[in-house]
Order: sequence, then C-alpha cells, then structure tokens
Amino acid sequence: MADRKPLVVLGIDLAGSPRRPTGVCLLRGLRAQTGVAFSDQDILNTVHQARPDLVPIDAPLSLPKGRRTISDRRGEHLRDCDRELLRRGIRFFPITLGPMRMLTERGLILKAKIRAMGYRAIECYPGAAQDVWGLPRQHRDREGLLAGLKKLGVRGLTHAATSDELDAATAALVGRWALSGRGEMLGGENGICIPSGRFLKKKQGDKRSRISRTGG
Repeated sequence: MADRKPLVVLGIDLAGSPRRPTGVCLLRGLRAQTGVAFSDQDILNTVHQARPDLVPIDAPLSLPKGRRTISDRRGEHLRDCDRELLRRGIRFFPITLGPMRMLTERGLILKAKIRAMGYRAIECYPGAAQDVWGLPRQHRDREGLLAGLKKLGVRGLTHAATSDELDAATAALVGRWALSGRGEMLGGENGICIPSGRFLKKKQGDKRSRISRTGG
C-alpha cells in the first residue's frame, strides 16, 4: 500500500505593510520550513509553490456585521468571533482600530486571491492558539514559544527563527490540527480557527489514566 501523502499547511503571519516582513511556515507533516516574504506577489508565489491543503492566515479575513469595507463606520466594531475571544478571556486588537485596518484590508485581498488560485484560506490567531496550548506569546518569551512548539511535535524549527516565523509556525500547526479534526471555528465558518481545548483535556486525562494503570 502506498504511503499516505502528508498534510501540507502554509501558515502566514501577515504584516500590515509589504515593507515589513511577513512570516511564513511551510509544514509538511510536522516538518517545518520557515522564512519571510514582503510583497503580496511573494506571498502568492509561496502559496503556488507549496500547493497547500490549507492556508491559515494571522490577519482578519472578515468584516463586522453591517460594514461593507473596513473604512465603513456604520456597522459594528466586533465580529461574533471577536466576542467569543472576549468571552474566553483571550486578548486581541479589534480590527477597526488603527493599524488593524491596514492589516484587515490586506488580509481580505490576499484571501480572495488565494481562493481564486484554488486554495482554502482561513483566519487564524496565533496568540489565541498559544493561550489554548499553554505556550507563551512570542513578545513575552520567544525561546519558550520555540520550545513549546517543539514539544507539540513540530520539527525543523531553529533558534534563528524570528518572532514572525514562530507565529507563522503556530498558524501552520493550528491548520494541521483543523485538518485532522482537532480545531474549532469561533464565530462560525468565516470566524477564527483555534485548536480545540476539548482535545487537550482528553489527552491530559488519557495521560493521567496511563500513569495510574502503571502505578506511576
């Protein structure tokens, strides 16, 4: 029987401006390859070369109800997925605030182009995923985040990886969890994808059960 093709996920930690580095992480199975891109075309070329099963993007990819554009002030400030983050006590920047407007606009354009290429793009928030997994966020402890991703099984990451690349690796791992049925979408189909906390509780319970059975 032929070996199953490994899942291919391209995580993108999108910068609001093409003048700043966008972190990218190609995850084949659990082997990570990270780098940075700048222009939209650089990012789209990376997508084309990777031929991914999923593209999780760390950027807002939808608008609040009632808004036709990010500059439209007539609608709400928060989306359903944002309200769910608040309910769970996860910190985030509202997408209608300052620099988030530029990031949202760029994210929406890239999502449309990636989907036109035939690939699935979803919104991901690495900070939320790191909170669920119990990992430090990159601005607090980059080395701790690197170590935590390795403990979750990601191979190939090095100490040279930038904060942007580690957030991209987090996004890629969330995408892998989603493809294997261990993710959840906050706020519905067009919301934010995060790892499922239910899976973590089950895994921790299984571990305690194994220890008790072996007398540890």
